[in-house]
Amino acid sequence: MVGKFERRKDTVQELTESAATHVGKIATIIAGAVRDVTREIGDWVSDGIEMREAAKKAREDEGEGETVD
Repeated sequence: MVGKFERRKDTVQELTESAATHVGKIATIIAGAVRDVTREIGDWVSDGIEMREAAKKAREDEGEGETVD
């Protein structure tokens, strides 16, 4: 027969193990979300840089066709 103390110890142990498992899964979810958000922000900044460079190139190309008096 299991005593009262041992039952409580087993309950605390199970709860602690369960909490550790869930906290680990939550941390993995958060880390993945941070990674994905960082990647999206980087892609967005890259798109902005590419658009700025394309606009600069277009302005330079327009200037080449003009004659200077």
